[in-house]
Amino acid sequence: MYLCSRNYTYLYIMEKPQSRFMSVHYQLYTVDGEERNLQEQTSRERPFEFISGFGIALDALERRLVDLEAGTPFDIVLPPEEAFGLYEPQGVHKLEREVFSMNGHFDHENIYPGAVITLVDEDDHRFMARIVEVSADGVTIDTNHPLAGKTLNFTGLLLQNRDATLEEIQAVLNKMSGEGCGCGCEDCGHDHGGCGHCHH
Repeated sequence: MYLCSRNYTYLYIMEKPQSRFMSVHYQLYTVDGEERNLQEQTSRERPFEFISGFGIALDALERRLVDLEAGTPFDIVLPPEEAFGLYEPQGVHKLEREVFSMNGHFDHENIYPGAVITLVDEDDHRFMARIVEVSADGVTIDTNHPLAGKTLNFTGLLLQNRDATLEEIQAVLNKMSGEGCGCGCEDCGHDHGGCGHCHH
């Protein structure tokens, strides 16, 4: 995905003529039997905008939206396997307090139960984790997605569904290669929304 040549970027774009620019106003609920709990929502003024085929939105959600016409309402239910996966107990780890200390001082300001932090592993891969417990002998973290194990229900309205322009696709490629914003974040005046996108 990391492209550093104009020629390669051009070839990559030409291989993805199906890429669609999509704008979605939605509400996201978790479903537990008859109970539905609202987790997040967008507004029509600040919809979730993305380009298909780049892994920005959940794959299963994208597949269900991409063939709909603009102006179509939707009501989509995704089981955990098609959303953020099953909850994995092995995703819970206890780390030494020193991991979260600088110059011998523990980072109390940012490390507390419920906080979501970014960690880097030995291969320099970044991942998100939630602080479960802070104790005298360590910090317990949970690397499962907050919605892992949950059935999700997306309801809303597909505002736009059209061919993405080369400029829009290039912006996404620039974002992927670290050259700038390209997939609808606040830096360029758009709003991803939430669970349909980069939490993927």
